[in-house]
Amino acid sequence: MKLTFNYVFLLFLVFSFQFSSCAQQQKKSTTKEVPIQEQPKTIKTGADRTTAYLPLLKNKNIAIVANQTSVLQVLQRAEVAPNIMGSEMVQHHLVDYLHNYDRINVQKVFAPEHGFRGKADAGEAIADGKDVKTGIPIISLYGKNKKPSPEQLNGIDVVVFDIQDVGARFYTYISTLHYVMEACAEANIPVILLDRPNPNGHYIDGPILEPEHKSFVGMHPVPVVYGMTIGEYGKMINGEKWLANGIQCNLTVIPLENYTHQSTYSLPIKPSPNLPNDVSINLYPSLCFFEGTNVSAGRGTDKQFQIYGSPHLNKNSFSFTPQPNEGAKHPKHKEKMCFGEDLSTSEHLVSLNLSWLVKAYEQSPKKEFFNAFFTKLAGTKKLQEQIEQGLSEEEIKASWQQGLNDFKKIREQYLLYE
Repeated sequence: MKLTFNYVFLLFLVFSFQFSSCAQQQKKSTTKEVPIQEQPKTIKTGADRTTAYLPLLKNKNIAIVANQTSVLQVLQRAEVAPNIMGSEMVQHHLVDYLHNYDRINVQKVFAPEHGFRGKADAGEAIADGKDVKTGIPIISLYGKNKKPSPEQLNGIDVVVFDIQDVGARFYTYISTLHYVMEACAEANIPVILLDRPNPNGHYIDGPILEPEHKSFVGMHPVPVVYGMTIGEYGKMINGEKWLANGIQCNLTVIPLENYTHQSTYSLPIKPSPNLPNDVSINLYPSLCFFEGTNVSAGRGTDKQFQIYGSPHLNKNSFSFTPQPNEGAKHPKHKEKMCFGEDLSTSEHLVSLNLSWLVKAYEQSPKKEFFNAFFTKLAGTKKLQEQIEQGLSEEEIKASWQQGLNDFKKIREQYLLYE
């Protein structure tokens, strides 16, 4: 039987439609929907969260523990074009902001190591004075006066603490926090701590400080890198009853928003003169051990805590000569050529690196390498002994593990963030 042209054409149309439908079904079944990637939310510091703490300060006489890092971002109306008003984020110093705020009476400022403006050398005595901009009295909490006296707290209703930390035990701002909390607990004055991110909050490492080696560069039985924000750390000081006689401070932490311990955070203001950038802050916990040796960690250069060297190390392609500069009026090995390594392009650390310390020790005159400050930084005599005995980095780190595991269980109780 012959098929007519119209009939053949009709069969072709039906077949084409079915093939097209099958193809569409197959395409639908194999195509996956790709979710839209959300942009990371901006981290909001405790200081930025003004609605959380301003009501606690109204009609109060307050003291502020602050330095150059104590800033906040405030949304303000501004002219963006002729006769057109918009809004923009404007940075304010916390002291200026609260001083100008209605019904908050800023009585005085307490300044930590490096001073209120953060320009003094490490270990340099800071004089009391007045803030030029506001006329508010400034009291140093470094040198002989590390703890506010009852007289200095007289008439104060609330103390606000807002300082950027870098998450290393020997960075003295957490020691200042301890003494402020202790003085306020004794005077029955509440403390409001405005939390800030820890740029080294992504790991925990190092030997646990032993009580007999307690000092201002290490006051608590914690590892060198403890993986907590300063707000979480304050809660731990309180909870573990590390203040004198086991007293506890009336502490309120204004937490961060959009932060985890794995968050990447670039500090907008250098926390001290010799930590000028993110690289130096990341290397600081590992290179600060050199402060207890005859090796320079780069003070007196423009790569502080990004290089190391001394006149005693093997001569190689990298050298530098320390000269006096801001934050290092009398640098180690001043005007002497030092040989060592430039680490400014090294990989981001997720644990302490002891290889540079061990290498420098092996190349140096042994009797001249360590000084008494090393044990204070390490928080134990064992680290120096292990290096002198020739133990490898892996063997040394293995000896820390039990202490680190015990600390992590304590730390867990005080965490505010994942």
